[in-house]
Amino acid sequence: MADTIVVVVDSDIERITMHNATTSFLLMEQGRKIDAKSISHHIGGGGVNAAVSMARLGVDVATLVKIGDDADGERVMQRLHDEYVDSRAVVTDTTDETGSAVMISSHDRNATIFIGRGANRLLVDADVDRARVEGFDLVYISTLSDQSSEQYPRVVEKAAAAGAFVAANPGIRQLTRRGSTLMTILDEIDVLGLNTVESQTLMRNLPAATLATAAERAEAIDLDLPDDPPHLLDKGFYTDAGSISFLQYVLAMRMQGARGVLVTDGAAGAYLAFGDHIYYCPTLKAAVKGTAGAGDAFTSTLAAKLAQGAPPEHALRCAAVNAASVVSEIDTQTGLLTEEALDSWVSEVEADLPVLKAALPAPA
Repeated sequence: MADTIVVVVDSDIERITMHNATTSFLLMEQGRKIDAKSISHHIGGGGVNAAVSMARLGVDVATLVKIGDDADGERVMQRLHDEYVDSRAVVTDTTDETGSAVMISSHDRNATIFIGRGANRLLVDADVDRARVEGFDLVYISTLSDQSSEQYPRVVEKAAAAGAFVAANPGIRQLTRRGSTLMTILDEIDVLGLNTVESQTLMRNLPAATLATAAERAEAIDLDLPDDPPHLLDKGFYTDAGSISFLQYVLAMRMQGARGVLVTDGAAGAYLAFGDHIYYCPTLKAAVKGTAGAGDAFTSTLAAKLAQGAPPEHALRCAAVNAASVVSEIDTQTGLLTEEALDSWVSEVEADLPVLKAALPAPA
């Protein structure tokens, strides 16, 4: 994606926050020219964000993305070259332009994003077939939209057959339209990364009988939590079908074949069910300039560290630090850390990122 980021001072744009919901709105007056504090141009997109993230951590990375035959496509290729990312699997499409986004950032810097997905949405069988996954330790699958989302099962199955650690980070559109398809390949994904809203959307595809069985099993499990547990471990999720505890969700996903489940909860931290434990890691405080790309940084860093065999506690801390660094910049890639910088920062703030660890029973 080619990102254009517009930063508007708080006094020049109105915001309405709904106190009885978790939503806020920026109000822009029709027909009015609004002075921007800054307008800048960057390279982004989930696939490239993840590739750059891992490359800066010293990982040998190749990426499959689709771009247009245009100036923005050339900028994407130059970024991959500059970051030492293998671009031989990149596909250039002559029927559509490189994807682009315009981000409007104000107040708490949680930007509103207008997206023209362009060539991103046009992956076909031949594009996936030409991408070599054999010999790779990790295959990370970012958000795929529209026609491209049809390739998700093929990519996952190809990666799993090659023996790779498979990490997936699907988006809300994909979960809404193809959530049932994702459920059929859960058993081939090592870590599925979703935020809270995406997790609630995916729950609609969990069979009622599975949720009921998971609820019964959850009642019999004592996670040995502190008196003041993290939000999701305390309150769970609120859905159309009522409240679902985090433990119930994890057990239900495991019954459907999921191996690792990551749920990010914004500034409230992140939860990981992996192996025989549930982990919780708080966020690292940062001066936020932009929230776009934080999820890509967190999930890609976590996946890379887990694939390298790092303990989940360390992987979570690394992910939290890299995400904090990203939000301290307005774009999605400037804040991504090198391996040396990340290791140093994690060592400095380890006491500020206590990871809660609770044992899970063996899958039934």
